[in-house]
Parts: sequence; structure tokens; C-alpha cells
Amino acid sequence: MTPRSLEEWLAYQQGVHALGVDLGLARVREVWARMGAPTIAPIVITVGGTNGKGSTVAFLEAMLAAAGKRVGCYTSPHLLRYNERMRVAGADVDDAALIDAFERIESARLAQADRSVTLTYFEFGTLAALWIFAQSKLDAAVLEVGLGGRLDAVNLVDADAAIVTTIDLDHQDWLGNDRDAIAREKAGIFRAGRAAIVGDAAAPAALERCAAEIGAAIFLAGRDYRFEPVAQGWRWCTREREIALPDPALAAPVQRANAAAAIAALHTLRERIEVSDAALAAGVRAARVAARLQRFTRAGTAELVIDVAHNPQAAEVLARWLEQAPAPGRTLAVFGALADKDIAGIVAPLASRIDRWFVAGLEADTSRGLSAPDLVARMGAAATLPHAVFADIDQALAAALAQARPQDRLLAFGSFHVAAPALAWAARNGFAAAT
Repeated sequence: MTPRSLEEWLAYQQGVHALGVDLGLARVREVWARMGAPTIAPIVITVGGTNGKGSTVAFLEAMLAAAGKRVGCYTSPHLLRYNERMRVAGADVDDAALIDAFERIESARLAQADRSVTLTYFEFGTLAALWIFAQSKLDAAVLEVGLGGRLDAVNLVDADAAIVTTIDLDHQDWLGNDRDAIAREKAGIFRAGRAAIVGDAAAPAALERCAAEIGAAIFLAGRDYRFEPVAQGWRWCTREREIALPDPALAAPVQRANAAAAIAALHTLRERIEVSDAALAAGVRAARVAARLQRFTRAGTAELVIDVAHNPQAAEVLARWLEQAPAPGRTLAVFGALADKDIAGIVAPLASRIDRWFVAGLEADTSRGLSAPDLVARMGAAATLPHAVFADIDQALAAALAQARPQDRLLAFGSFHVAAPALAWAARNGFAAAT
């Protein structure tokens, strides 16, 4: 096999399979079996849902780490470096480990000349994470589901507990056109006799019905556990347990719900892995994840907030935060989006809270990206608000900063393809993450 660098491996993977997304477990299961299908960790938790997956993984990782556990985490997509997708004991996996895993995957998929198996870019990454975790002597692994649930490559693993954070419209081309259809796909990560945590008290009834059909032990927010504010912080409760908790450092109004779902999963596993109340509280306080209402400051200029909100549900959460934490001055939004998103639905809850739009094209970054003029055409009534168009995120951010006064706020959102260049731009231009 010709030696490849990590960058060469990633470029190679883009052309192995004809489709960028090809949901189904047959191919990835076959290659994993050829690799010996080792156990990846004594405890595995999967996290699916429309929004809140990355934050929930971060809470689980921080809580388990505070309890002294060795944790592996798999998330996607990455922002600045592919290595971000896999962490062991709090550190990103290095290039050498990834290259070794990819070489083993490639050998396995080509092992039978008459039955070679093609894999997507995401499937290569998922198998690499599983292989690396299996070699890492973990106490627990936390796996974020990529797209949907039932047919996502992560669902290759039978999790000891599975979380569905929220259900809303997104990725309809693959998952269905209504919340019930999407709920049925998300419920596919549940397993008979194992904990199924539903973090959204308003989730479609189809989710609970599917869990019952599977035979999973459902643990539902608002019924089997609840969380509520108290004078200082908040508390998580069941009939037999009550935990006092600090406010999360993660800023969005939904972060208590995400932390509560993480606690619920660990509560269901309490007889197999010990995580004290103090460790849960420490994890709530310590959890961090990039580009989730992440604030940056630079002396004498407007603050910058970067968020990955990319569907209507996430935009509504962002709008609530803007209402609860208004800027002293104006809010100047740098916005880009993908063609398969509900643009009008994203913009609608935010329109009254944005003073000027700096609309950026993403077509140079991804084949799914919208050009700035096409994005404006799909913004609905918000397109009548003050706006300007730019070829890319860097240009839009530079223009917004040039117009901003110190009391203003710059807000970059709409896609991971917005957040990634915005993070890089912030670093180049002297912005520091706020503590």
C-alpha cells in the first residue's frame, strides 16, 4: 500500500464511493467484521437528534472525565482540523493514529478481491474512530450520530444508552418531510432492553412509540426526569434523586436541557459506571464546544459571536438568546447557508433582531453551498432589510467589522461552513475567546 499523509488519505476517501451520503449499514458492517469487530469500550453512549448533539457529547465527556474516567468521543463535522472528530482522554487523536486506522480499514475493505467494499468519507471516519477507541483502553465511549440514526454508520454499535436530544425538520431529503418520519429514523439508535433517553419533552409521539416497539427502556424528559431553576443554578430530579447544579458555561437557553439529557443517560447506567453528583456538577460547569454561541472580543471593537445554527429550530434558540442577551448597540449578522436548508425558516425568527445582514456565498467551499445572491433570493421578507452580498465569509466579516461600532455585536451563523472560516478569521484578526 502506498504511504499517504492524513491529507492524502482524506482526499482519497472522497472518491472511493460514488455518493457522498449513502445511508445503510451493510457495507460498514462488512468491513468492521473483517477488522475483527473489537469491543470499543465497556460502556457506549450514542447521541442523536436534530440539534444539541455536540453539546450533549461535550457534557457527557466532561462529566465522565470529572469522575476520573478515560473517555473516547466521536463527533462530526470538524471545524478546523479533521483530528477534532476523535478525542481520547480529552485530546484530539493524532495523525499517526488516524493513518494507522485508515490503513487497516483499507486492507479490510479490499481483503477479498471479488468482494471489495466501497465506503463513504464519513464511514471511513466512523470505522477509524471505533478502531482507535478499541485500542485505547477506555472506560466509556460517546458517539455522535452523523445523519438520522437508523441507517447512520454510528448505529453499527449497540449502545448501552442512547440519547435523542430534539426532533425537528432538517435533512428532509434523507429523513422524511415531517417530524414523525424524522422521529422514526432517529429512534433507530435505540436498543431492546437498553436505556433510551428522550431529551425533548415535546418530541413527536412517534419517537416514544418506536422506542416501545423496539423494546427500549424509555426515559423521557418531563416525565421520568425533570430539571428546573432554583435560586442559584438549577436542579435535576427524578422521584428518588435530586442533584443541585451550576449553570452551564455554554450559553444557549437549551443547554440545561442538553446537560439534563446527559445526566439522564449516566443515571440509567449508574450501576455500571459510577459518576458522583459532584462530578456531574463539575462536568456541567466545565463542558465547552466550539462555535456554540462562542464569544470573541478584541479591545476597542465589537464582540464577535459564532454559532453553527443551521435549521429553523436552532435559529429559534439563537433568537431567544439574542433577546435574553441583547447587545448594547446593533447586531450585524454574517450569514451563509447550504442549498438543502429551509432558508426562510431560519431567517424568520431572527429578522426582527438583526439590524443589518452581510450575506456570504458558500459555493466555493462545498457543492451544497448557496451563492450570496441565491441566498438573498430565498430569505423571504428579511431580504427587504438592509443587506449586502459578499463572495465569502472572510469578506463579509471584514465588511461587518468595518461598519461596526464598539458597542455593536457581530454574529456569524448559518452553517458549519460559516463557523469554520469565522473561527479562523477571528484568530487571524486578534480576537480572543471570551472566558
